[in-house]
Amino acid sequence: MAPTSNDPEQFATLSRILDDRWTCRQFLSEPVARETIESLLRLAQRTPSWCNTQPWQVVVTAGAGTDRFRKELLAHIEKSTPEPDFAFPTQYTGVYRDRRRECGMRLYDSVGITKGDHERTMRQALRNFELFDAPHVAIITSEADLGVYGAVDCGLYIGNFLLGAQSLGLGAAPQAALASYAPFLREYFGIPDQRRVVAGISFGYPDLDHPVNAFRTAREDHRHVAIWAD
Repeated sequence: MAPTSNDPEQFATLSRILDDRWTCRQFLSEPVARETIESLLRLAQRTPSWCNTQPWQVVVTAGAGTDRFRKELLAHIEKSTPEPDFAFPTQYTGVYRDRRRECGMRLYDSVGITKGDHERTMRQALRNFELFDAPHVAIITSEADLGVYGAVDCGLYIGNFLLGAQSLGLGAAPQAALASYAPFLREYFGIPDQRRVVAGISFGYPDLDHPVNAFRTAREDHRHVAIWAD
């Protein structure tokens, strides 16, 4: 089989979408047309997976369904403790701590939260469970028997979902925070017990006038993360 031809235009398009993509943390209330969401889901469905298992399943909310979920989720977290299906990081050290801290500082600076303002910091964290006012949320789950590699495949799906959203002029916010209340999500949406919650994605049209959507995170130079073995 002949090698795939090098297409500079395709590479440039993908580069532009990756460069332009950002995490939206404030959405307009305007809903996304069902046809547009279907196009996004069709695109994400092309995601590769181990042995083509395609372990992801997606619950997508819209309209009153999003509003009910947002209300019930907020009520639940007020009286519950996190129970994620996949263990969260035990700690952040070294460069990972530095990157996380820089991201947090830029986020807080964008909305005028000063260091030590614990009340406003907690209020900003709560915005995750308000879905940043998004009109839609997607809950991504994987099959329990497929273990960590099913979750890895779902991570690829999430990445393609985010790029697809960007290409359609949508904003999106991947949220591990939603997965921290996995039992509630299973019960609320009727997700089978053998499914594991990987993450949620709030999405819709971005509010570009809101200051929280003005900051961008940095990326490490690829030469600092790639190890050559010639």
